[in-house]
Amino acid sequence: MRRLLADSGEPRAWVSLRTDLVTALLGVWFGIGLMIDAWAHTNLAELETFFTPWHAVFYSGFAAVSGWILWQAWRGVRAGRQGLAAVPKGYLAGLLAIPAFAAFGLADMMWHTFLGIETTIDILFSPSHLGLIVTMLLIVTTPLRSAWSAPDVGERPSLGRLLPALIGLAFATTLVSLFLMYGDAMQYRAERVVEAFSLLDGPGADRLAASMALTNVVLLAPVLFLVRRWQLPFGSVTLMYAIAVLMPGAQTEFENLPILVGFVAGGLVSDLLIRWLRPSATRRGAYWAFAGLSAFATWSLFIGVASATGGGLPAVPELWTGGPIIAGLIGLALGALFLPNAAPERA
Repeated sequence: MRRLLADSGEPRAWVSLRTDLVTALLGVWFGIGLMIDAWAHTNLAELETFFTPWHAVFYSGFAAVSGWILWQAWRGVRAGRQGLAAVPKGYLAGLLAIPAFAAFGLADMMWHTFLGIETTIDILFSPSHLGLIVTMLLIVTTPLRSAWSAPDVGERPSLGRLLPALIGLAFATTLVSLFLMYGDAMQYRAERVVEAFSLLDGPGADRLAASMALTNVVLLAPVLFLVRRWQLPFGSVTLMYAIAVLMPGAQTEFENLPILVGFVAGGLVSDLLIRWLRPSATRRGAYWAFAGLSAFATWSLFIGVASATGGGLPAVPELWTGGPIIAGLIGLALGALFLPNAAPERA
């Protein structure tokens, strides 16, 4: 064992696109298992045990993606590498997260056995659940780290080449939205949006405005992260938003489908803005403009879809006109934080 752990010193190898794609798809299994489990916790009040079909799907997904990541490291060992040299580029954090996730899973079982099953907001603050979500983030984003500096990706990758990374980051976004569901605007039904922005008295308007701001950051930050690294191929943001709405859709049983479709349309508008503005780390003005306009367009669609399908425009014009503007300003601020100064042009 000591000999196996000793680093043999070779440069760590890159895996193939096919390997990353398998990692991403097994991560999809893992992520869908969590969505099903989240739906069960939200909608089935009679849950009384850790051993449920929903946990079976979730933990079998973990076993599948973990086994695959471990196999990639074992392939390096079989090729004569030792220690870190056996672990492919981008796979180390995911590999280290596997035993940590298993430990938190055991802690979660013990927590449920002795303290009961969470069915409300307490599920989002359980220490074992927080440990599971952090380690899960490291596992599902493995394809993103693999692609980040892979020599065959380049600055302008195709959608097919970037697909595993996009899937991984999009599912990571769903995990974040799940644990911020108390401020997730993607869970609102159209009628609730119209009602909230029609009444100044009561907490409805405050909660919706805060949820819009928080969800804006959750959706836009991963996109800005990618746009700073690559010239994203058309369809990237649409795909990411289509995956991102699955978690809130599962929790609401897709009763707010028009709102969810509106977010996917916002992703399409963002793709069009990328095509038009060509934002990048070397084009700070275009990057900032994209950040602000993407957020403004997405939340204008949110208000528009809610009004079209929820009974008409909200009664307070300042709220439904100002909401998208504030979202755009938050997007602009995010752009400035992500790229305060333009990167130098590459030779």
